[in-house]
Amino acid sequence: MGTPRFYARYSILKNQFIVSNVATIKSDTTITTIKTKLKMKIAIIILSDPKAGEEALGRTFNALALAAEAIKRGDEPEIIFTGAGTRWPVELSKLTHPAHGLYESVLPSVAGACNHCAVVFGAEGGVKACGLPTLKDNDLAGTQGLASIRRYLAEGWQTLVF
Repeated sequence: MGTPRFYARYSILKNQFIVSNVATIKSDTTITTIKTKLKMKIAIIILSDPKAGEEALGRTFNALALAAEAIKRGDEPEIIFTGAGTRWPVELSKLTHPAHGLYESVLPSVAGACNHCAVVFGAEGGVKACGLPTLKDNDLAGTQGLASIRRYLAEGWQTLVF
């Protein structure tokens, strides 16, 4: 039957085989197989408003839990607070908050908060007080700079919105 020449839409060279998590290179005299670990890049966008109650807390907790699991598995998560979600950092920084410990554990993966959103939702002071950078890599006219979500999509990140 032979080796299939196409895997999905990508062509395969005659000396290559594709198997999930395995790279195999074949030459005339040897076959080299290397087990690889798939490292995921995960953009975690938090839009939920802490003023919205339990449902919003559930969303944010699950977002942070996903980030913690990704870190544990060796993946690369980035957490972005945008929209009304820019109000979360000040809430999560409170020692008495039920998700405080989880937030602290994933804090190195927090990319920051949308600059314009923080201004609009009155969270600019809280974001700055928490020491988070404001993100403004999407220079949309009429705004003070937004966090670019498209960047993550363009770079192939798995992108989830909570």
